[in-house]
Amino acid sequence: MTVEQTRQAIAGDWISIAPEIRPSAQKAPNGTLKPFYLKREFKALAGDRFELAIVNSADPYGKVPLARILIRGHMHWQGEHPIAPGAQKVDFVADEAYEVTPLLQAFADVLNQVAAQGYAKWEVGQTQSVFGKNFAPFGLSAGKNFMEYDLVYVSHGLLFWGARHVDGRGFDTEQNRPTNLQIPLARK
Repeated sequence: MTVEQTRQAIAGDWISIAPEIRPSAQKAPNGTLKPFYLKREFKALAGDRFELAIVNSADPYGKVPLARILIRGHMHWQGEHPIAPGAQKVDFVADEAYEVTPLLQAFADVLNQVAAQGYAKWEVGQTQSVFGKNFAPFGLSAGKNFMEYDLVYVSHGLLFWGARHVDGRGFDTEQNRPTNLQIPLARK
């Protein structure tokens, strides 16, 4: 697929087909990387805009939701990615919104300890914008839009992005752009 064909193919709403697992950058006491469980809802909108909602969970089955994250912004298409014919390099920039909603009291309590400055008290079900602010739990810096150097690939009616690196590194530089595919999203 060309860039234009891929843009057209991803237009619309997509969801996780099952709870997903990723390696996080945080380590357990034994030195192994902690797992990161989530479900995604993605909307590819006109004008190369996107909306991504993520629900993080404490368990692999998604039965104990911790937080909901909503990111809105723009996709910047960078050309072909070598992972598969038709795959495209895409930079996702959260330049419109970045919101966090605690869904579990224990997570709200943690946020009140590590992310209290500049925010109202974190409460379950109450959304706060972290857009353009320091937010240590997610490594966000004031005045800098969150961005990931990712990839997009459409095959068999499914939408693939890049798989997280096994060492927990993010997609924060061109050199860290993913080189494998993760669990796909299905049409909603």
